[in-house]
Amino acid sequence: MGMNATQLIRMANQIGAFFASQPDAEQARTDFALHLKRQWDPQMRTALFAHLDATAGEGLNPFVLQALGGLREQIEPQVHA
Repeated sequence: MGMNATQLIRMANQIGAFFASQPDAEQARTDFALHLKRQWDPQMRTALFAHLDATAGEGLNPFVLQALGGLREQIEPQVHA
């Protein structure tokens, strides 16, 4: 993957800032989640959630924290048994 938590946090916050500027907050969170699912490699999403779980999302802005927490099942890669 080659990305550390600091890079992922910075990228997630930048993307979150874009979507947070949209007028409909709920739609903005949904669009943010969809963007991560479509554009981020599963390893990047897994690493971001590992950071969230390990640190309660240290460094992530409130919009990103809300989106990740509320829409986790839509963003987090599914583990196939």
